[in-house]
Amino acid sequence: MTLSHRGDAETPLQSPQPPEIDLTRAATEQRKEKAVSYAADDGQTIASRRAGSLEKQNKQSLDYVLRTGLAGGLAGCAAKTVVGPLDRVKILFQASSPQFAKYTGSWFGAVRAMRDINRQDGMRGLFRGHSATLLRIFPYASIKFLAYEQIRAVIISSPSQETPLRRLLSGSLAGITSVFFTYPLEVIRVRLAFETKHHSRTSLSSICSRIYHEHPAKASVASSAPLPNPLPAAIPSSITPRSGLVNFYRGFSPTLAGMLPYAGMSFLTHDTANDLLRHPSLAPYTTVSPSSPLRSSSSGHSKPAVLTYWAELLSGGIAGLVSQTSSYPLEVIRRRMQVGGAVGDGHRLRIGETARRIWIEKGWRGYWVGLGIGYFKVVPMVAVSFFVYERGKLLLGV
Repeated sequence: MTLSHRGDAETPLQSPQPPEIDLTRAATEQRKEKAVSYAADDGQTIASRRAGSLEKQNKQSLDYVLRTGLAGGLAGCAAKTVVGPLDRVKILFQASSPQFAKYTGSWFGAVRAMRDINRQDGMRGLFRGHSATLLRIFPYASIKFLAYEQIRAVIISSPSQETPLRRLLSGSLAGITSVFFTYPLEVIRVRLAFETKHHSRTSLSSICSRIYHEHPAKASVASSAPLPNPLPAAIPSSITPRSGLVNFYRGFSPTLAGMLPYAGMSFLTHDTANDLLRHPSLAPYTTVSPSSPLRSSSSGHSKPAVLTYWAELLSGGIAGLVSQTSSYPLEVIRRRMQVGGAVGDGHRLRIGETARRIWIEKGWRGYWVGLGIGYFKVVPMVAVSFFVYERGKLLLGV
């Protein structure tokens, strides 16, 4: 009886268990649903990572090459158009144009020079040679940015290899590659911009013919333009080649030497500044919001956060400032060599001879002539170039 009594007594106490079992089953179902959702999220993350890795592999594809090249070419054209008038005056300063030598050495000299050019030739005078500039800059910028992406993918194949030296090397090689293929167009552009005769306008075909048929000066002609410390009048034939396509590569050696620090420091500074601006403490102010169309357009790829327009322009401006300072003396030497057939005795100058002439004429300041206008030109130019390139890649889906 006692056992049955206990059994009878325990039976009503066990009757509430079925509701507890139902609650347990409901909690288990909820956990399963959450686990499924987490698994889905993990699957999406893994898929996005795989997509990012596939994207890296597809950088060799024709579609990626064409889109990247188009974005780079448009970026270069936009940047050059913004600073077209400053570029014209800068070339006149660097090449020591006799008509504009009086404006050098002053921060406001560039403004007065542009005012005089506008008074004589109008707005077309400020953009003289700009058609040749765009003809050159599109393939130049296209090859430069495309080469950087391809070379960077090889030299920096993993995040552990993201070092300043590798970034510098990637940028330098990209700059050299683009210059090699587009340098003749640069010589034509400089010669067009150097023309200051407002009574006649030199056509593109005539300037090309003139450059092609330029002959080295004879010894008697070489002595007609004496310097304070004259150079030897006799110019060995080995350094004064005949006319032809070689004339389109005047100043090519200092260009290669100057491109190493210029392009290398430009890409290195830009990428480093981008990393600093994406730091967690600055990201809320320097990156676009998650709801922005720019963020959504890049969400399908394993890419860093998109910078705001002002942060991207700031990063590019700093890159232009550093790269211009590091390579400016070689740029001055290059300009003097490029216009060698338009001023002086016309014979082909080597790097050492050109540097000596500049030193004799103006001392150490001659290597930095036009640097002020160089900053006014290069800083906004590089800022606009990187900005248009990065936004162009987003719009083109690369």
